[in-house]
Amino acid sequence: MQVAITCRHGTIRDEVRDQIRAKAERLLTYFERVTAIEVTINFENDQITVEIVLDAEHKRNFVARDTGTDVLGSFDRALHKMEPQLKRYKQKIQDHRRDRSLNELAAGEPPEAEDEELDEE
Repeated sequence: MQVAITCRHGTIRDEVRDQIRAKAERLLTYFERVTAIEVTINFENDQITVEIVLDAEHKRNFVARDTGTDVLGSFDRALHKMEPQLKRYKQKIQDHRRDRSLNELAAGEPPEAEDEELDEE
């Protein structure tokens, strides 16, 4: 997965760039199929606009924006807008048609066919 950070009409320090990269990579905890994250920081008219574009497999891009006076504050707010989008999409694509959940299958008894084979031995 790639994290690209672009600044328009200004620059940011390397420490801030590293913090943004680390926080952006945390989006993988919500959705594993992320292929690229693009963060664009636009410095214009005493306002900072942060835009996060996330590219996921088999899906159009997810986009979140925020405007403020602080780079990290604006990025955090945009990140919080991105998280529910990913959660909703993941919930939507999950298979809800199972008879039993995976947790029940892991904790439950083996199927009856296996029990019969064990009894015959």
